Amino acid sequence: MELPKTDLHKDHNLKYKDSYVLNSTADLDPLMERIGDASCVMLGEASHGTHEYYSWRTAITKRLILEKGFSFIAVEGDWPDCYRVNRYIKGFADKDKTSTEILQNFRRWPTWMWANWEIDALVNWLKAYNLDKAVNNRIGFYGLDVYSLWESMEAMETYLRKNDPGAASIVHEAMRCFEAYEKDEEKYARAQYFGDSSCRNEVIRLLTEVRKKTPVYDHDPEAALNIEQNAFIAVNAEKYYSNMVGFGENTWNLRDQHMMDTLFRLTQFHGPDSKAIVWEHNTHIGDARYTDMALHGMHNTGQLARQQFGESSTVLVGFGSYQGSVIAGAQWDAPMEIMEMPAAREGSVEHQLHKESAENKLLIFDSEQESGQDQWSRKKLHRAIGVVYDPKHEKRGNYVPTVLSRRYDAFLYLDQTTALHPMHLKPDGSQMPETYPFTF
Repeated sequence: MELPKTDLHKDHNLKYKDSYVLNSTADLDPLMERIGDASCVMLGEASHGTHEYYSWRTAITKRLILEKGFSFIAVEGDWPDCYRVNRYIKGFADKDKTSTEILQNFRRWPTWMWANWEIDALVNWLKAYNLDKAVNNRIGFYGLDVYSLWESMEAMETYLRKNDPGAASIVHEAMRCFEAYEKDEEKYARAQYFGDSSCRNEVIRLLTEVRKKTPVYDHDPEAALNIEQNAFIAVNAEKYYSNMVGFGENTWNLRDQHMMDTLFRLTQFHGPDSKAIVWEHNTHIGDARYTDMALHGMHNTGQLARQQFGESSTVLVGFGSYQGSVIAGAQWDAPMEIMEMPAAREGSVEHQLHKESAENKLLIFDSEQESGQDQWSRKKLHRAIGVVYDPKHEKRGNYVPTVLSRRYDAFLYLDQTTALHPMHLKPDGSQMPETYPFTF
C-alpha cells in the first residue's frame, strides 16, 4: 500500500521523485516497492556509532528477509568474527553460549561497530528465525573486510591441523614469515616501504594449495567457503598492508575491491537466486562516481555492485542525520567516547532537509530523472563521520560533495540521532537498553 506523501512538495516545491514521513516500519513500504525484485540491497550509515542507523537498518533487513526472501547479510566487519556469528545463528556451533558472549569476540578496534546491543538484538532475531528452517534456507551473517590477516591465518591453521595437515604446514610457513612483525600491520607496511623481503609468495602459495583442496573440505556445509575466504584474505591483506606506506596502489580501492569480490563469492556460494543485504558506511555503499572520490581515482562497493550486478538489481540506500550524539574515538585506537554531533553545516544535504522540516524522511529517487531537474541532482556537501572523529572539524572536514539522487536510490534522513550502545560500556541499569524506537 502506498503511503500519503508529505507536504514537502507543496511547501518547498521539491521535484525529487518521492518523499515520505518516516515514523514506523510501515513507513518503509515505498522503499520495499522501490527495491522490488532487486537481488542486492546495500544499507549505509553516516557514522559507525549511531543507534538509529543500526535500528532502521535492522528494520529494513527484517522486512527484506520476511517479505522478499533475502539470503544473507554481509557487513563491513572481519570475516573470522562474523563467521562465528554466522555459525551461531545457524545453530552450527556455540549452542551453549549466548549472543552476548559471541559478540564479545569482536576485539579489534573499533569494537563498538559490532559488539553492541543493537547487533545483539538482531543476532537473537536471526537465530530465532533460523530455528525451524532447513540448513540451506538459514540466513547467514558474513564479514566483507580485508583487515584480519593474522586472525584468518590462525583460523586456517586451527582447521587444517585437524583436517589437512599438509596444507596446515603451508599456513604455518606463512605465519612464520610474518612472526617478525609481531602481528603489527604498520611494522609490516614500514618494512615493505624500506625494501624488506615480503611474505607475498607464502600467502599466494597458501591460497593456491587451499583452492586445489577445497573439494575435500566437504564435511561441513560451509567449511570450503570459510577456508578459501580466509586464504583470499591472507593474500589481499598482505597486498593491502604492503601498500599502506608509500606511493603504491590505492589501498582504498584494494579494500573495496576485496569487499566486492567477497560479496560476489557469497552470492555464488548461495546460488543463482540468492539475495544479499549489505551493511557498510555510506562512503562504501554510495556510488563513488557521484562524489569527489572519483576525482581521486577511487571506487567503492556500491559502484562496483551496480557495475557487476546491474543497476536494476542493485539498490543503494544512504543514511544521514542533522544533529545528536555519536560513538567514536578521538584518534585511532583511542578509547571510545560519546561525542556531541553539532548541527549540520549550512548548505549540506542534512541542513537542507532539516530546514524543510524536522521530521524523519524517506526519499526515493528516480534513476530516469533528467540531470539537474531538482536540488538533489546537483552536488551538495553530505556528512560522513568515521570511527575517528573531532566535532571541531565540522567546518573543514567530515563532508563529501555528493549528487544525492545518483549516489543512492533511496535516502533515510533522521533529524535527531543518538549514540550507539556498545557492549564494552556498561549500560545503565541491569537490562539491555532499548534498541528500537518502534516495534516490529
